[in-house]
Parts: sequence; structure tokens; C-alpha cells
Amino acid sequence: MKPTSFDYTVPSTVGEAVALLADEEREAKVVAGGQSLIPMLNMRLARPEVLVDISRIPELGRLRVDESGSLRVGAAVRQARAAADTEVRGGWPLLAAAIEHIGHPQIRNRGTVCGSLAHHDPAAELPTAALALDARFVITGPRGTRTVAAEDFFVATFATAVEADELLTEVVFPPLPADHGWAFEELTRRHGDFATVGVAVVLERDAAAGAVRSARVVFSGAGPVPVRLPGAEEALVGSDAGEEPRAAAARAALAGLTPSDDVHATAEYRREGAAHLLVRACTTAWERC
Repeated sequence: MKPTSFDYTVPSTVGEAVALLADEEREAKVVAGGQSLIPMLNMRLARPEVLVDISRIPELGRLRVDESGSLRVGAAVRQARAAADTEVRGGWPLLAAAIEHIGHPQIRNRGTVCGSLAHHDPAAELPTAALALDARFVITGPRGTRTVAAEDFFVATFATAVEADELLTEVVFPPLPADHGWAFEELTRRHGDFATVGVAVVLERDAAAGAVRSARVVFSGAGPVPVRLPGAEEALVGSDAGEEPRAAAARAALAGLTPSDDVHATAEYRREGAAHLLVRACTTAWERC
């Protein structure tokens, strides 16, 4: 199929982009990598009157570690660039691993980190990684700039805290503790597919006690937004992440997750898969602490 007709604009500043989005006379959509939007246009699931291409706004192409030690990823930064960056791989390896699970190289070469986050497919990798890494989202609109925490950013399937007249300009990942370990696991039918279910785990180790000081456990494909599971985290904190704590965390996943049935899998299959992935992810994360 072919998309309906639309105007195409290439602003050179964030202010110009926001002004185009704030125009109430015509519906506008943001495009950077286009790996989600272009198929939707072709299938006429989206029918904007204006496409606002932000890929040539210089400040949105920045990928840097700031003075506080946080990683800042601009809205035009490609996924492949972020995954290959030495500072990302050294300081935020879970983010790099999550990106490497996305589709195929051709998709990662064009798709942007912020684009996937703003699109928010709940089966996608980056929303889950963002919640596990306690990311913050910088949103700019006609009323100014605001920052939204990851737990408040994802609202529902394909819906986020970004309003129609606003632009997600940057995602910020705070520095991780020195004694941390991580793991990212997915269950897929074949390489490159969206995950049937996935999990991201971040553990912080108390070196003196030889135990887990803190834990973050987040699932994809288990609800309309990434699902953080406090019950599984509580089972791990204070333990050596051994067999019994991992089993307790898996039981918490079986009891606490409420995914839906669909054409790809039943809810029970997703729960069982999530519990299995969690045990494996906890083992890997603890080994990496």
C-alpha cells in the first residue's frame, strides 16, 4: 500500500520542530528513523498531514556522558551508534544488549533510541531497558521543557507522556553503581521478532555482606507497559541470589504477572516463560556483579 499525501518538513532547531507540532490546523507526526512510522503510513494506520523530520537538528544528534556521569542520548541518535559506543558499552551494557536484540542490523542502522521509546510497543526492548535503568525523559513543548521519570513515561500501548504538541528531545540514563550486574533475556519465535516475553535485571551487590543490596526486575510483553515486579525484587534483596532466592523470584513472576492471550501466545505460556527467563537472568546478573 501507499501512504496518503502529506507535507514533509525538515526543521533545523527544536523550536521550529515544536512550532510545527503545535500547529492546531494540521496533524503532525515526528520522524527520525522511521522504522515504525513509515510502515504505519504505508498501511494507512497513521495519516498525518505533516511529517516533521528531526534528524538534522544538531543538538538532537548528541550522545554524551555529562558532568554528573549520566548518559544523555539525543532524539536523533541511531540505535546502532549507541550500541557500538564504547562509553555506552562500558557504563550501560544492558542498554547496548537491549539494542542488539532489536530486529536486524538494517533496522538498528536507521532506527533511533528515542524513536523506539516514544513509539512504545510494550513488547519492544528499549522501554523495558529504560525502566530497568531508571531513565529520565526530557520533553520539550510550547510550554517549556519538563523531565519525566521512566515509571511515569509509559502510559499504555503506543502511548506515552509526550503530548501531541511536544517532542521527546533526550533520554538520560543515570550512572550505575560500581558493584552492579545486569542481564537482558528474551523469548522469541525466531531471531529479529518482537519478544513473546522478555526481562531486564539489574542487581547491586553489597561486597561486605556478599548479598544483593538492591534489585530492579522489569518485564516486556507482560502488559500494556513495561512491568516492574517488586515481589521478585524483594525475593532477591538481602540474599546471595542463589537457587532458593531465584526460585522465589520466579514464583513471584508466576503469581504477579497478568499478561494477555493473543495470537502469539497464551497468558500462561508468557508467565511460564517469564519465570524461566528470570531465573536465568538473575544467575547471569549476579555473576556479573
